[in-house]
Amino acid sequence: MGTKVTALKEYCQLADLFEGYREERPASFLDSSLKNNMGRFSVIGRKPWLILREESGILYENGARTEGTMEERLGRVISDCREDNLTELPFLSGGIGYFSYDYGRKFEQIPTRHSKTDGVPEAVFVFYDEYLIEDFQAKRIYLTSGERFRPLEKAAAEAERDIRDHLPSPVPAKNKKQANFSANFEKEEYKAAVRRMMEYIVEGEIYIANMTQQLTVKSSRKPYEVFRYLRRYNPSPFGGFLDYGDFQILSASPERFLRVKDCVVETRPVKGTRKRGKDPEEDAALRRELEESDKDHSELLMIVDLERNDLNHVCRPGSVQVTEHFSVEAYATVFHLVSTIVGKLREGRSAVDLLAPAFPGGSITGAPKIRAMEIIDELEHGQRGIYTGSMGYLGFDGSCDWNIVIRTALHRDGTYTLGVGGGITCESDPEFEYEETLQKAKALLEALSEE
Repeated sequence: MGTKVTALKEYCQLADLFEGYREERPASFLDSSLKNNMGRFSVIGRKPWLILREESGILYENGARTEGTMEERLGRVISDCREDNLTELPFLSGGIGYFSYDYGRKFEQIPTRHSKTDGVPEAVFVFYDEYLIEDFQAKRIYLTSGERFRPLEKAAAEAERDIRDHLPSPVPAKNKKQANFSANFEKEEYKAAVRRMMEYIVEGEIYIANMTQQLTVKSSRKPYEVFRYLRRYNPSPFGGFLDYGDFQILSASPERFLRVKDCVVETRPVKGTRKRGKDPEEDAALRRELEESDKDHSELLMIVDLERNDLNHVCRPGSVQVTEHFSVEAYATVFHLVSTIVGKLREGRSAVDLLAPAFPGGSITGAPKIRAMEIIDELEHGQRGIYTGSMGYLGFDGSCDWNIVIRTALHRDGTYTLGVGGGITCESDPEFEYEETLQKAKALLEALSEE
């Protein structure tokens, strides 16, 4: 059954069209609200036909318990449904979902001393029969369909009608205050944990590690309202909104974890952050400070080396290269230091094969990865859950695009949980590291403010 694709005659932003579709749970919207060279497409999934969920090591398929693991089942589905994509669209068919940070423990059998978040699976992937794909550059919307439920023509006619009838959502007002939060660390506790992590580095156990804390916010703001605020005032190339009924994930991530297109793998680790200035002069000074920071450069360099090694496990010998190094990218509230690494997949390898060697991403674990993850579990005060995991798509053409789940909130029953953290080296200043976590939470806390 080949996937069919058509360009719709009508056009509107998918973020507006999604207003009418988001009650069709499980709802999936991958959103590039920052219109740059990485943020060309947004995607909505409709008409789910296969829902895979792994929770506490048990795999469920369309609600029924089944044998195997998520990655095994994903590999079979991708293989069984394999089809080419000869268009410029990122993918035509496949699934959308997420892997939590804790999902990655099983690959190296890393135990945890923390209890998991009840009711939130370690991984979920939903395969939809229809996708609406917005191309921001061409100002076009494309509809793809496997025609499992209805002919392409009928689906296209409905989408055309919905676009004509849609009402643009009101632009949310800019909040001047941040929401109150509770944290799973007191400030001095967090600084003490950073100092202990630095001791591990000095003792030679690790070179770098990522230290995080969890913030909790009680808010009457609806999840999609919060997401619309983020995409308006903190646009990102790798954002998204996933609604599974019992919980919602809303992301404004600036970081790509892994992209595969035409067998070329790309990862873009982010290390190094500075807040945006109050005026152009301060802004330029802070950008220059990040550009010239030896600490941030060495931090990113160590992660680049780690991720080059991870890619070498599944890429052709000699194909892994750093194509962009120490680039400063500007976002609404922060600057980030970024590098880009690419490689060519070995014959017979797929995007699913990247999970074991590469997940979780090195930028949010540390190096060496296994020992860093053990120390993270020792020093942090709870499981990370979805935070620092990955969300994105897997295409039947062998493609994928997964972010790193940062600048992201998990919503359940009026409570939002967001993780914030940063890379620790022997040069770290515990006070600065603590304040940096709050700076990274700024956009989300503004979005959650009820004032």
